[in-house]
Amino acid sequence: MISNAVLLFFIIDPIGLIPLFASILSRVEKERRTKVLVRELVFALIALITFLFLGRYVLELLHISQSALTIAGAMILMLLSLPMIFPSIKLSMESEEMSEPFIVPLAVPLFAGPSALAMVMLMGSGGSENGVGSPETWVGSVCIAWAGAAGVLLLGERLAGRLGQRGLVALERVMGMLMVAISVQMFLSGLTAYILSIQNG
Repeated sequence: MISNAVLLFFIIDPIGLIPLFASILSRVEKERRTKVLVRELVFALIALITFLFLGRYVLELLHISQSALTIAGAMILMLLSLPMIFPSIKLSMESEEMSEPFIVPLAVPLFAGPSALAMVMLMGSGGSENGVGSPETWVGSVCIAWAGAAGVLLLGERLAGRLGQRGLVALERVMGMLMVAISVQMFLSGLTAYILSIQNG
């Protein structure tokens, strides 16, 4: 449970989300920002839990194997982690003027992004009925990761004030390096599973 929760926490990357959330929430009245942030975090949790339990049926409907999803998730995670290490590589996240965000873009796709959703789909489709793969364990992992990331974002202004801009950048680059390592491991795991399925098939 803990290992999956830590992995999902790194994939969500709350440290990297702090400046993005702050920029978008700056358009919201100051006294409403915390309420809006909590609402969006709840929506993100609902999205993660929904994909956790319905993702397996989507994969079966589209005939997508777990190994294919693992490789796709690894590639997306790699693309998302590169701008964290190399600031010159920027993914366009310019949002249109809005008075208050609602689900998009804070809950989805910033918090519950493609890699996070792919991760919970893998958890939901690859588990067994016992021990590590029980539904209770999946939900526990998601909730622990969500709570940790939500806590970081709720304390975002304080963390930014304590660490400063350079501290946030340094911490984000460390998390980016870890995410690259995670994405490589996911890719190798997916590739190994695919090769074994061919050999056994």
